[in-house]
Amino acid sequence: MEDVVYTKEHEWLKVGSDSITVGVTDHAQQQLGDVVYVELPDLETEFVAGDEAVIIESVKAAGEITIPFDGVVVEINETLVEQPDLLNTAPQTEGWMFRVVPKDKFDVSKFMNLEEYLAYVQDGEQ
Repeated sequence: MEDVVYTKEHEWLKVGSDSITVGVTDHAQQQLGDVVYVELPDLETEFVAGDEAVIIESVKAAGEITIPFDGVVVEINETLVEQPDLLNTAPQTEGWMFRVVPKDKFDVSKFMNLEEYLAYVQDGEQ
């Protein structure tokens, strides 16, 4: 995934031409365990960086995904609502959560590339 950057909160952000696709990393889904429920944001929801965007419940824990930039939700992965286990089986492909049009120019330099993220996880920064 060349056009993907990562957050310290274990989210991946795939940079598209007009929107950013948001999902959780394989590391995050392993920490969660078997996902049983996902609550996605509504279309056209406007977020400010740090807002809670998604609620995830698993057999081990419940958690939330926060959005790391300002933007508006333009698409959600409806399949994930019916098949929350996609977060476990395909977290970085079919298990994407939502797409957002950033409010401002998206600055990839604020995030980690794959090598930096893998080093971050290996160092135990969870």
